[in-house]
Amino acid sequence: QVQLVESGGGLVQPGGSLRLSCAASGSIFSFSTMGWFRQAPGKERELVATITVNGRTTSADSVKGRFTISRDNAKSTLYLQMNSLKPEDTAVYYCNANPFVGRNYWGQGTQVTVSS
Repeated sequence: QVQLVESGGGLVQPGGSLRLSCAASGSIFSFSTMGWFRQAPGKERELVATITVNGRTTSADSVKGRFTISRDNAKSTLYLQMNSLKPEDTAVYYCNANPFVGRNYWGQGTQVTVSS
């Protein structure tokens, strides 16, 4: 049974920082490209950043230079360090596992609200 559990969301002021974590159960982590997605109210889910098993990363232009994705394969945990947060970063953030074969998996999401 694969489970992805996000944590670390919350309310933060503009310019602040948060660190999201995604703990993966099962053996899927070690052979999956992992990613963070987000969905704001009334908008479609969008890609934030991805990281391959070997550590190669991609990120959306809107978060470049502010967000950093990383993974700890020994702990089967994915991270998203978010700095210089803006109100437009407000969304539910989802963890995604995309294995070499088989289906994608999603976490339940964690709310991030950027507001003064």
